[in-house]
Amino acid sequence: MKIRLLLVDDHAVVRMGLKMLLGNQDDLEIVGEAASAAEALKQAERLRPTVILMDIGLPDKTGIEAARAIKAKFAEIQIVALTIHEDEEYFFQMLNAGASGYVPKRAAPEELLTAIRAAAQGEVYLYPSMAKFLVRDYLNLDRASEETPDLDGLTEREREALTLLAEGASNQAVAESLVISPKTVERHRENIMRKLNLHSRAELVRYAIRKGIIKA
Repeated sequence: MKIRLLLVDDHAVVRMGLKMLLGNQDDLEIVGEAASAAEALKQAERLRPTVILMDIGLPDKTGIEAARAIKAKFAEIQIVALTIHEDEEYFFQMLNAGASGYVPKRAAPEELLTAIRAAAQGEVYLYPSMAKFLVRDYLNLDRASEETPDLDGLTEREREALTLLAEGASNQAVAESLVISPKTVERHRENIMRKLNLHSRAELVRYAIRKGIIKA
């Protein structure tokens, strides 16, 4: 049985290139494409692909939000991030959203094919330069747990903001969810980072996963 692929990228030329690259593989079948998060969710429901190649930078919502929404409704669909972003923040947020693979767009075609096939088998594939983040995080886990204060130092509203921020929501999205201003969200974020001794959003995401605030 062929691996059914859905391509999600807002650039038509990228989707065309992927179709040229993947379309001649005997075990792959491109069943659809989407240029936005909303379209991706509709196509996922209609086509039920085996694997979705998901860009992170989409025009309506992020690929992270799209991946989370799709996995919430269709857990059996596997998602591989194909993106220009190679920093920790996006990497951990995409894994937290349920992605089974993370491949930068500069990767060789063989790397992408390996990731797709691994995801289709229920396995995880991380591009080597990205996998190092997980190794480093694991090695620092005990030290970080000792150095990071307990959640008791946060106010109830700061805890709510922490959860939403760790899930990948933008300041504007957090503001709308909590019915506060974006400036207030930014103040909450600064207080959270200071109280918990965190220095980046990637650290915030990893902290939230370790504390069970969000699921990995």
